[in-house]
Amino acid sequence: MKVSIREVPFLDLRSLHRVLRSEILQAVGRAVDDAAFVGGPEVEAFEDEFSTYAGTAHAIGVGSGTDALRLAVMAMDVQPGAEVITVPNTFIATTEAVTQAGAKVRFVDVDPLTSNIDVGQLEAAIGPNTAGIIPVHLYGQPSDLDRITAVARRHELWVIEDAAQAQGSRYRGRRVGGVGVAAAFSFYPGKNLGACGEAGAVSTNDDVIAARIRSLREHGQRTKYYHDEEGYNARLDAWQAAVLRIKLRYLDAWNAQRRQAAQWYREALADIDQLTLPHEAEACEGNYHLFVVHVDQRDELREHLGRSGVGTGLHYPLPLHLQRAYEGLGYRRGAFPVAERLAERLLSLPMFPGLTAEQVGYVADQIRCFYQGHA
Repeated sequence: MKVSIREVPFLDLRSLHRVLRSEILQAVGRAVDDAAFVGGPEVEAFEDEFSTYAGTAHAIGVGSGTDALRLAVMAMDVQPGAEVITVPNTFIATTEAVTQAGAKVRFVDVDPLTSNIDVGQLEAAIGPNTAGIIPVHLYGQPSDLDRITAVARRHELWVIEDAAQAQGSRYRGRRVGGVGVAAAFSFYPGKNLGACGEAGAVSTNDDVIAARIRSLREHGQRTKYYHDEEGYNARLDAWQAAVLRIKLRYLDAWNAQRRQAAQWYREALADIDQLTLPHEAEACEGNYHLFVVHVDQRDELREHLGRSGVGTGLHYPLPLHLQRAYEGLGYRRGAFPVAERLAERLLSLPMFPGLTAEQVGYVADQIRCFYQGHA
């Protein structure tokens, strides 16, 4: 008997955790029994396993994805007045990392197809004070790392990958996280690899940078109570590490389910002219952390989907250069027209492991119904 679908959540974490419940409780119980709540064997084991997964020499567990970004930038020893280039269509943690490390943000507009940094505009943004570049693998779709690193080498700049949404994504067959000098990952619960709370990690192949980040996450100490500098309390909890170790084993299978769901969306939405579907560059294999379409009448469509039981999201509705927090940078509307135009049209559709073809079909039917009614 065919099941009638009346609701599709934007993200379904409950079903995922019901399957893993016994494993998670056993892992948390192990951490309790060991009485190692901060650092210890669970954190060390996760760091080893995640560095192997990412294909890097080191992975340093930290308290959040924001910590990962901030400490990675701090490890570059940016000097006062230095500028770091990134994009305006990202979560504010990307730019917080720059300013809180003592540098200045310089934005570059994005490619209208990929929504990632427009490498064609990158070189023109580089000035005498530019220190580095933070490309964002937005929605889990890798940036054009070959061209970005080529520009960086010509100008002697570092590159830190913002891989907060890109756990398991591949660029030219290699998982992201090892192309730049470092990469920052978030394990916020809604991410493809999500903890049951806040967590993050920095991956790097540089021994010196790894040691610096390990010190910075521990109040600037390499030996207990001996502080080389001020740092942060940015450590990864053992409970979260234990949960992440379990979920890491499932990550590739979950990403494959997301990619299958993305293909179902492409097939189901192909005939709707008012939508622009996500573009995946030839060298990239995204993890489809989000499935973001660009649509006409976005707000009206979102209201219609909500009434029809379909959850949606906006990632992100106001570019950073127009946020009140960055009024002091002096940017005005029109400064980055592609990012601004995308922000007006983007709509994130339901996407999670276990999303079924029937659920995707229901979402597509509701979108089609909306535009047929507004023809």
